[in-house]
Amino acid sequence: MAVAPSPETYDQAGQGLPQKPATIGDYLIRRLQDYGLRDCFGIPGDYVLGFYSMLEHSSINVVGCCKEDHAGFAADAYARVNGLGMVCVTYCVGGLSLTNSIAGAYAEKSPVVVISGSPGLSERPNNPLLHHKVRDFRTQFEVFEKICVACTELHDPHTACREIDRVLDAAVRYKRPVYIELPRDMVKVVPQQSNCYRIAEPASNKDALQEAVAEAARLLATAKKPIIIAGVEIHRFSLQDQLLALAETLQIPIAATILGKSVVSEKHPLYVGLYEGAMGFDDVTAYVEDSDCVLLLGAFMTDINLGINTANLDPGRCVYATSEQLRIRHHHFHDVLLQDFLKELTAAKPATAKRPVLKRAKGDAKPFELKPDAPLTIARLIARLDAALDSDTIVISDVGDSLFSTTELTMHGRTEYIGPAYYTSMGFAVPASLGAAVARPQERTVAVVGDGAFQMTGQELSTLIRHKFHHICIVLDNKGYGTERFLHPGDFNEINPWQYHKLPEVYGGGKGYEVRTEGEFDAALTKAWTDKTVSLIQAHLSVTDKSQALGRLAERLSKKV
Repeated sequence: MAVAPSPETYDQAGQGLPQKPATIGDYLIRRLQDYGLRDCFGIPGDYVLGFYSMLEHSSINVVGCCKEDHAGFAADAYARVNGLGMVCVTYCVGGLSLTNSIAGAYAEKSPVVVISGSPGLSERPNNPLLHHKVRDFRTQFEVFEKICVACTELHDPHTACREIDRVLDAAVRYKRPVYIELPRDMVKVVPQQSNCYRIAEPASNKDALQEAVAEAARLLATAKKPIIIAGVEIHRFSLQDQLLALAETLQIPIAATILGKSVVSEKHPLYVGLYEGAMGFDDVTAYVEDSDCVLLLGAFMTDINLGINTANLDPGRCVYATSEQLRIRHHHFHDVLLQDFLKELTAAKPATAKRPVLKRAKGDAKPFELKPDAPLTIARLIARLDAALDSDTIVISDVGDSLFSTTELTMHGRTEYIGPAYYTSMGFAVPASLGAAVARPQERTVAVVGDGAFQMTGQELSTLIRHKFHHICIVLDNKGYGTERFLHPGDFNEINPWQYHKLPEVYGGGKGYEVRTEGEFDAALTKAWTDKTVSLIQAHLSVTDKSQALGRLAERLSKKV
C-alpha cells in the first residue's frame, strides 16, 4: 500500500520541512512533482492567478501557450513522452476551450491533469452572474466528468488532500485525463488535519493469472506461425522491456498498430511492420492474418487500427490482453494485470516454433536516390525524411495524409512517433510538438502537418521559437483538406492559401523555406536538420497527390460518407 504524504511535510516550494503549514495549493504542486511532473502548459486567467503565482515560485516550469486547446494538445504529447502531463487554465472560457484536446487524450489513453481555477466559494451565495459562468457553477465540472476518468472540486479543506491523491492516482493507474477544479479562495487554505490517503495497489488474482498463462502457453506451444501485435498500452504503461523480453525469449515476430507505432525500435530484428488491415502493406497483412496464434498486447482495435474494419483476425486464434480485459480465444479472465501476464508468460517459456521473420515491407528497399528536378510528391518527401531519421528525432504527425504517410517512416527508438491515430483531431501536430520538445528538450522534433490543420493551430510555432527549440515543421501544402477531397469532393474542402514560409518572420525567429521540387526539399531539410532553431518548410504538392495508404483508406471510407 502506498501512503501519500501529509500536507505538513512540505513548504511552499515543495522542498524539505515547512516554515509554515502547507496550503491546498502547495500540496497539489508537491504531489504533481512526486509523480514526475516537471512542466505545465496553459494560459492564466483571473480565477487561477493565485495558483499560477504558486507554480511560478515552485520548480514546475510553466509554458504559456497561444490558446487553451493548444495547451491541451501540448500536455497530451508531453504525457505520452513523460508519463504524466498537466494543463492549467481559468474557468469556462479556458476550461471549455480544452474539451476537444482532453477528449482526444481520453480516447487515446494519455494521462493529462487538467487544473482549472473557478470562482471562490465566498462569491457564490445567491447564484450571482459572475463573468465566465455558464448556466450554473457546476456546468464545467459536469462537462469534464464525461471526458475524464476522475474529477474533483477542492471545496472542502478536510477532504482536499485526499481528493488530490485519489484523482492523481486515477490518472496514473488508468492512463486517462483527470480534472481538478480549484476555487480561488481555497488555494491558500491550510487543511486542519493530516492527510493519510492510502492508495490500494492493484494486484492480479493469482489463480486467474495462472490459468490464463497456462492456456496461452498451450496455444503458443501448438502454434507454427505466432505473431505479437503491440498496441498503445505498451507505450502508456512503459511495458516495452517486458514486451521485448517475451518476444526475444520466445522468438516471436512483432507487429504494431498505428496507435502503437514506435512501441519498440523499428530496426529490431523481430519487428515486421504495422498491421492496418487492408490499408497496410499486403505482405505484412498476409503475414499477420496467416498467423495461427496472435498475441494482441495492449492494443485497442479501433476502426483505423483495423483498416476501416478490413482486418481479418480470427478470435479463436487470438490472445487479447489489455489493462482492461484478458481474453484467450473465447475465454475471459478477470483481475489479471497486463504486466503480470507478460511477465509470467515469459517466465513460462512455452516451446514455440521459430517463425521466419518477414523482411519489413518498405516499397522500394533501395537507398533514397534524389531526383533534383522532379516535382515533390508525398511519397518522395516521406522517403527523403526517412533517410534522415535517427534516434534523436521525435516525429509528430497530424491527421489525414500526414498520419497515413508518416506511418511508413522507420522509427529508430521508443516512443519517437506521436500521432492522433484514433481520435484524429486536426490541429494536433504543432502544439503536440511543443509538448514533446518540452519533455525531451535535447531531441529534435519534426512535425508533418497539412495546410488545413496548420491554419487551425500553427501559431503555436511562435512558442517553439520563443523557447528556442530545435524543431522542423513540414507543411504539406495542397491548398485544402486533401483527405476529405478523396472522401467527398466539394468546394468546402478548399482553404485560403497562405505564404507559410514567411511566418517565421512574423513570429520573430526561425527560418522559412518554400519548396516545389525534390532538390529544393532536400536542401531545405538538410539545412533545417543541422540548424539549432525552428524551421518551417512549405512543401507544395499537387491537389491530386496522395500516399498509397490514403488511397486505400479513401476507397473504403468514401462508401460510408
